[in-house]
Amino acid sequence: MSNSKARDIFIVGLRNAHAMEIQARELMERQSERLDEYPDVKAKISAHLQETNEQLRRLEQCLEACGESAFSMKDTAQLMAANLQAMAHSMAGDEILKNTFANNAFENFEIAAYKSLLALCGAAGADSARAPLEQSLKEEERMAHWIDSNVEKVTMEYLSHEQRQAA
Repeated sequence: MSNSKARDIFIVGLRNAHAMEIQARELMERQSERLDEYPDVKAKISAHLQETNEQLRRLEQCLEACGESAFSMKDTAQLMAANLQAMAHSMAGDEILKNTFANNAFENFEIAAYKSLLALCGAAGADSARAPLEQSLKEEERMAHWIDSNVEKVTMEYLSHEQRQAA
């Protein structure tokens, strides 16, 4: 028998994760529009954007399995926040660096959110959600690792671009 409080917390967590992935999708879409000088980053962002769309689908399925709807006002608020953040970064000369740092933090935020949801699965009586949430967690961990492993490379590419423009 599942704990109704755990189920309630789990559903709120699923909705929060859905809003989080909406925000991630918007950020990546805005960022990828301006990454032509960084083809490796653009390719990775594009690939992770596809994963994010699948993560949204999985979260929607988890919510539907709980008899809940995925869409909320929180999704709309996260969408607007993502667009504002992307606009703010696009005005900065070092946009690629700011985006790299923000993406690093955001991926780790997503990892924590999925770990929290996975911790609640049993108590919430939502064991069927475990596999899709684990898949999303693995994708976020891979992306976080890639970003972390490429901070120095992106920084040096940025320096190179700036030096060429100054010459």
